[in-house]
Order: sequence, then C-alpha cells, then structure tokens
Amino acid sequence: MSNPSAGTPAHRTRPRTPRSAEAKKRQQQILHIATDTFGARGYNNASLAEIAEQAGLTQAGVLHYFRSKALLLTSVLELRDQTDIEQLGADRPRGLEFLRHLVDTALRNAEREGIVRLYAVLSAESVTEGHPAQTYFRDRYSGLRAFVTDALCEACDLPADRAEQAGTAANAIIAVMDGLQVQWLLSPDAVDMAASTDLVVSSLLATLAPHEFGPAAEG
Repeated sequence: MSNPSAGTPAHRTRPRTPRSAEAKKRQQQILHIATDTFGARGYNNASLAEIAEQAGLTQAGVLHYFRSKALLLTSVLELRDQTDIEQLGADRPRGLEFLRHLVDTALRNAEREGIVRLYAVLSAESVTEGHPAQTYFRDRYSGLRAFVTDALCEACDLPADRAEQAGTAANAIIAVMDGLQVQWLLSPDAVDMAASTDLVVSSLLATLAPHEFGPAAEG
C-alpha cells in the first residue's frame, strides 16, 4: 500500500494523542461530527468552522486535535475502517465464506446510513484532482479487488489461468455494491442491498463454476 505521507514528519501526519479521558472523549466527538459533516456535504464543501461550531470549539480547538482538515478526513476514514475490521473479526474469511460476508456487509450497511453516505460521497469526490482521500480510495479498491478475486478463485477452485476472469467478476461485484449504496441512499424503500448483492454473487458463481453453483449442481 502506498504511503502518501512518506518524507513527512510523523508528528504532522497523525492526530495528537489525548492525555486525558476528557480530551480523548472530545477527540472522538470531533471525529463523529466530522463523519456526519463530510458525509452530508463532502470534503470540499464542509468547513472546519461548521465542524468546530457543532463541537463547541474554535477552529483552532479542532486543529489542536487533528492539525489539519486533511488529517481530520484521514482520521474519519480510519475510524470507518476500524468499524469494518471489528465486524470482520480476528481472521479474514476465505472463499465462499468471504463472499457471504459481502452479502452480510450489505445487510449491515442498511443499518448505518451515516457511514454509507460518507463512503458514497467521498469515494465519488476522491476522483477530483488533488483530493486528499484519493490515495486512500485507490488503495482500498485495489485491496478489495484482490480479496474478492481470491475468494472467487477459492470458491470456484479456478486454475491460475482464469484469475483474470475472476478479477473481472470481482470488479462487477464491487461496482454493484457501490451502486446499490447510492440507489439505497436516494430511495431506501425501493432497494434491498443484501438481496441484490446475493443475486449478483450467486449469478457470477454459477457463471464461473456452473458444475458447482449452476442449476445442474442444485438439482
């Protein structure tokens, strides 16, 4: 994974470590306010002033904890990742179990609108030139693509020469999941993210390994 902060002093690329329980609580409060604000308005349109106002601080007070707006964004994204890691558990599932995990993730996402909105808004915004989250999302997609590709190869017992085909299927699964999130945010009653994800995963499994997952195998 690339390191966008290479060559930058570490104390400038990490939030300050709170020295008291009260300071730690305030830092977490700022993070959650920033999560909601970036999710609702995007990084470019959100201001430190409004985040500070909601936290009952001055802009300098927010910068005391996070040093810069870009570092605050990075910390918000790391908080989101930590939530996903906790849900995944100590060991990443493999093969078919990992693909089922993707369906379970879509089901859980229907209960955490704020995180879904944050991801949808920032991932789209990150394609703009100079966006501070661009490296984060590029690396995230690269890692997720590799995980899903490996899971498909394992579940379907594909030989090495079919890894490219599995990678194409992985791209489709990721695209469907991201697209479903946008549709769900706009019309939650009309979109069942888990059911649609399950249908796509099942269809691609049947395409990649009809002998194992196709209609004949079910019969």
